[in-house]
Amino acid sequence: VQLVESGGGLVQAGGSLRLSCVASGDIFDISAMGWYRQAPGKERELVATISSGGSIYYADSVKGRFTISRDNAEKTLFLQMNSLKPEDTAMYSCAAQSAASGEYDYRGQGTQVTVTS
Repeated sequence: VQLVESGGGLVQAGGSLRLSCVASGDIFDISAMGWYRQAPGKERELVATISSGGSIYYADSVKGRFTISRDNAEKTLFLQMNSLKPEDTAMYSCAAQSAASGEYDYRGQGTQVTVTS
């Protein structure tokens, strides 16, 4: 499985961005998908996940501002980010859970999001 993210960029605080992640390869092995982020000098943080059945999890830090969704027909995962804050600045990467292992075995290269104050 290959995951390719896009949609990152530079935005002012209060602005919005929409990240996309396109999956290819053995997509039948994918169950849940999610977004992680990592800021310089900080540990990687799980931002949001969505299961194959549509169950959703958000980190407390993004609840009410970010929305995760997936288009199974287009093999694409989205993250709509609104009311962005400087502390949202990070490298955002897409991840997919292997149905075989139950682990998030698949990761994309990431897309940079920078929020200025």
